[in-house]
Amino acid sequence: MSLGGYRKKRDFLKTPEPRGRTRKKENVFVVQEHSARRLHFDFRLAIEGVLKSWAVPNGIPLKVPEKRLAVETEDHPIEYAKFEGVIPKGQYGAGKVRIWDNGTYRNIRKMGMKESYENGQIEVNLKGSVLKGNFALINTKFNNNPKNWLIIKMKDDKYDFTNG
Repeated sequence: MSLGGYRKKRDFLKTPEPRGRTRKKENVFVVQEHSARRLHFDFRLAIEGVLKSWAVPNGIPLKVPEKRLAVETEDHPIEYAKFEGVIPKGQYGAGKVRIWDNGTYRNIRKMGMKESYENGQIEVNLKGSVLKGNFALINTKFNNNPKNWLIIKMKDDKYDFTNG
């Protein structure tokens, strides 16, 4: 997992976005409201030292069993979890970015996060201000496109974390 694609798309002399670097394991997530060409939400989940990222055009699902299209984008640096600001015109992703929610997560699959991502099925328990409970990201490869995933609100009683 690399930040090469992220850095290629940005001129850090013009954009306030963090250049960043990969970091040790952190279990953080962030959802950013992004007013670019079209308003959408960016769901980002720390995996293997970077923020794996998905653009969610129709908002994050809040009720079981709602699901939304989530289109995978380039990895972002962990520092992006704290980024809010305006990306200038002429820069990739130009527009206003604000944090809609953030917090920590717990992996609820028996395999590691990297393996879950590679297998196209991530299940996490989110602990944010807005998003709480279990969510899944499933790679659909819809229309033969591996960037197409679904984000799904799952039942919260599937996993019991009251004892640790």
